[in-house]
This record gives sequence, C-alpha cells and structure tokens, in this order.
Amino acid sequence: MPNYNKLVHNRIPEIIKNSGSAYSCRVLDEIDYKVELRKKLSEEIEEYLNAGSDEEAIEELADIVELIHSLGGIHVSTFDEIEKVRLEKAKNRGRFEKKIYLVEVCDEL
Repeated sequence: MPNYNKLVHNRIPEIIKNSGSAYSCRVLDEIDYKVELRKKLSEEIEEYLNAGSDEEAIEELADIVELIHSLGGIHVSTFDEIEKVRLEKAKNRGRFEKKIYLVEVCDEL
C-alpha cells in the first residue's frame, strides 16, 4: 500500500472507499493544517509549472485557487477580502497584462 502523507481534497477518502480500496487518514490540527496547506500550494504550483497543455494548466490553477480560499481562512480572511486587497494593489501598482519586464533601475541620473 503506497504512503501519500499529504493533504487531499475532502472527498478523496469517499472516492477511495467507493473504488473498493482501503485507506487511512487523520484530521490535522490547525498548526499542521497550515504547514500542509503551504506544502500543497507548493506542490500545485510545481504541477502548474510542469503542465503540458492549457487544459492541465487550468486544472492546476483551479487547485491553486481552492488552496487560496483555504489559506485565507487560516489567516482569518476570506477570498472576498483577498480579492479586495488584490484589486487595491492593481489600482495602485497596476496588473501584469502589459507584459512589462523590468531590466534595471539606475538611482543616479
């Protein structure tokens, strides 16, 4: 039986059970949950970076957004509050759609 030792979507145990397989899992305390959410985010970002198609990339981005929802909760925030901060930053600093790549800044003129 393979060991996974990782945070999974809530319905994964149900899916495993319905497939006829046995499993073991546990519910994390808040400290471990925060650690595992961060690990999972790193894993999903890596999977996004290695995606071979737009479809795979979208699947991974969906997982990343789901993790952002959960991570907001551990920081006593909501996705709507995160979105409000994102919009304020976009207003003050702009977004990324203009594809600007900063090469250098010279402090002296």
